[in-house]
Amino acid sequence: MNQTLAQTKQPTAPLKSAARRKSFASLYRGRWMILMMIPGLLYYLLFHYLPMAGILIAFQDYNLMKGIWKSPWVGFEHFRTMFQSPDFPQIMKNTLLISIYRMIFNMIPDMLLALLLNEIRSKWFKKVVQSITYGPHFLSWIIVYGIVFSFFAPGAGLVTTLFREWGWGELNLLTDPDYFRPLLVVSDLWKNVGFGAIIYLAALGSINPELYEAAAVDGAGRWRKMWNITLPGIRSVFVLLLILRMGSILDAGFDQVYIFLNARVFGVGDIIDTWVFRQGLEQLNFSIAAATGVFKSLIGLIFILGANKIAKKVGGSGIW
Repeated sequence: MNQTLAQTKQPTAPLKSAARRKSFASLYRGRWMILMMIPGLLYYLLFHYLPMAGILIAFQDYNLMKGIWKSPWVGFEHFRTMFQSPDFPQIMKNTLLISIYRMIFNMIPDMLLALLLNEIRSKWFKKVVQSITYGPHFLSWIIVYGIVFSFFAPGAGLVTTLFREWGWGELNLLTDPDYFRPLLVVSDLWKNVGFGAIIYLAALGSINPELYEAAAVDGAGRWRKMWNITLPGIRSVFVLLLILRMGSILDAGFDQVYIFLNARVFGVGDIIDTWVFRQGLEQLNFSIAAATGVFKSLIGLIFILGANKIAKKVGGSGIW
């Protein structure tokens, strides 16, 4: 019996040794790739994974002097405080509306611009259009607000002055609640539409040109080629970007909203991020700010899982 067991175990040792040698050889061949990955891995470890330990203060009555380990635990008390806040319904509504507007009016114009650029045959004109549309992306929101303010400042802006001199009345675009959300969407569109089109242009460049040649032989025109070849070719990219944006549905853009916000448009512009900023840094309620962050992450996770599942059922492909 013992002799039989020994005979069955004998072949496994050389196999394990061969597999180990093969693994080491594979690692050695990819040593330079592994070395290049180290900075990226360290970045995510230091700035994305280690700070996640800070969510513990969402369940504590956090005290700066006591620190995380000595602050008392309060369970879900800060979540209840957040949900029972009189501001919560309004900031949730504002956040969702601004996020949905940005999602609709950003993704579709990005794709349309990429399709138009793809149809331009003059290379110099295409480069000029690309340079003009890419440029605003590299401006900070402070500069963008300065440009908007110079045009639409109440009483002294260029457009405001023209409206008054032409007898069309006063134009208070920056302080009118009805125009605050459209102003956010339009300024965000102007700033990012060119940069957002880059991904679609890369997807368009990966479409096999023989498909267009075959379609031309069959007598297909530009619209038919776009409908049957171009749009199916970028469908997966559109779905991917949509899923990623669904994951950040509660991120309405703190930088832009905080800069554009003023007392007169506070009711339509105060979002979760600006509320968290006031709670966390102005009133030093770090635990409530952390609880709100955890809530946003959970909602984002639910949305991204749901969007991925729907995308797989409808289009047959998702992120994973």
